[in-house]
Amino acid sequence: MSYDYRKYKPFPPVSLPDRTWPDKTITKAPYWCSVDLRDGNQALPIPMSVEEKLELFELLLKIGFKEIEIGFPSASQTEFDYLRTLIDRNLIPDDVTIQLLTQSRDHLIRRSFEAIKGCKNVVMHFYNSTSTVQRDVVFQKDQKEIIKIAVEGATLIKKIAAEYPETNIRYEYSPESFTGTELEFAKEICEAVMDVLEPTPENQLILNLPATVEMHTPNIHADQIEWFSRNIKNRDCVLISLHTHNDRGTGVAAAELGLMAGADRVEGTLFGNGERTGNTDLITMAMNLYSQGVNPELDFSDIEHITKVYKSCTRMNVHERHPYVGELVYTAFSGSHQDAIKKGLDKYKSGTTGFWDIPYLPLDPSDMGREYEAIIRINSQSGKGGVAFILDSQFGYKLPKAMHPEFSRKIQMITDETGKELKGAEIFEEFSKEYLTVKSPWSLVKYEIKASMDVDTNGEEKNTVGISCSLKYKGELMTVDGQGNGPIDAFFHALQSTSAPKVHFLSYDEHALSEGADSQAVCYIQVADSKGRSYFGVGVDSSINAASLKALLCAVNRIEANSK
Repeated sequence: MSYDYRKYKPFPPVSLPDRTWPDKTITKAPYWCSVDLRDGNQALPIPMSVEEKLELFELLLKIGFKEIEIGFPSASQTEFDYLRTLIDRNLIPDDVTIQLLTQSRDHLIRRSFEAIKGCKNVVMHFYNSTSTVQRDVVFQKDQKEIIKIAVEGATLIKKIAAEYPETNIRYEYSPESFTGTELEFAKEICEAVMDVLEPTPENQLILNLPATVEMHTPNIHADQIEWFSRNIKNRDCVLISLHTHNDRGTGVAAAELGLMAGADRVEGTLFGNGERTGNTDLITMAMNLYSQGVNPELDFSDIEHITKVYKSCTRMNVHERHPYVGELVYTAFSGSHQDAIKKGLDKYKSGTTGFWDIPYLPLDPSDMGREYEAIIRINSQSGKGGVAFILDSQFGYKLPKAMHPEFSRKIQMITDETGKELKGAEIFEEFSKEYLTVKSPWSLVKYEIKASMDVDTNGEEKNTVGISCSLKYKGELMTVDGQGNGPIDAFFHALQSTSAPKVHFLSYDEHALSEGADSQAVCYIQVADSKGRSYFGVGVDSSINAASLKALLCAVNRIEANSK
């Protein structure tokens, strides 16, 4: 097997010692252009049908794109018919510009213009390859010959555009494979195109500088963009656009640094779908801005619907770890992560902070239509905080902190034995078996509480509660009585007169299981047995007193069960 790193040469850096982009911050959204219907579509094993492209076009409009590249109408009859369908059915809103791509070749340019008749707003995007390897290997032309191709294309486009006064036509030129082109030559060919099209500050030419192949680190891309932005003539007459690919896995980073370096516009696709490893992922890039408090001016709040349409139209999948969108990106398996997330969410919900600042969650999942229930999932690596979060967020049981280790040990035993993840319903089933359905050997049949007031030896008033209970022990009915300073204390003393395990009362917690007058009460009672071992009991009832008595019996039953 050949594996020789020496056959590759490093990309030369850009000489820009006074670069300024590292100190810049992105404070506003760029102009966005979706190329899903062109760059994305041409990279599909099975290209989209006209109807599928129409469905995806509608989705792009809902997201908020104002510029959408719809394809190569000169490349095939299908592409031509698709654009005509958009125009003839009046499906393009007045504030949306469609963009079409054509090589800088005479017959392709003419065919492209035939396709736009009757369209209101169009970007005529033309290109030719300019990189050293394309000039030498593919076209075998020198720089002057390559410039001639671009100039002739620009001249023809400008001439034919004058025949379409009813259409607002803007121009975009791409020196394809810009990243592999000498910067001085890229500047020269773009300025030659500018001389023909004569852009103004009011009618800017889009100069798209594509990283057709990602050839270097994002910082070098930023240097290239800053150099170009500084040196191109009449900078106010051009809009610098980025079109990064992801061959090195840093397409989004390159586009972000390119914006910091002076670019104005970004072309990309949903989920980064495109040739080879794909394009700039516009979802990731937009949500990166959003997570920094910048309005991305694109709406991904219903990401589940967006994903569904994307999958249906493209027949592509979305990786489980895709940033912001993947099935697992809001899921914490680590116990320490789960505990930190729960604490962070509790603090955020308390309203003590105005900003989202949750450990391990850089974005609020609900902003993208995701549910908190999916944040924590339980397996053998999970911790006590994760189990407690599931019971709280999905079922309303707010376990006392001291109870977390007790129940999580039960769950860990199950996940260790099975090696599988437990869903919320499975966790609650185990919780019910351990605490809520425990009715033997001791169970409560009925009870009666009587309150009285006595005077102690010091002459002070003293409230006393008496309780009379009917209990079953292993099926046998008995009646017991007790007194105390409250119903729980009275019942506690009543139990001590039976054969039930002798316990020491440790703690009591309660809360409503849900909102509303008909909500049930949940009580948690912690006791210690004769050996000092701690046990919790849980009781649920519409009566807070009944819930408390059930919780104490639950703890006693668990002690007996564990003493066998």
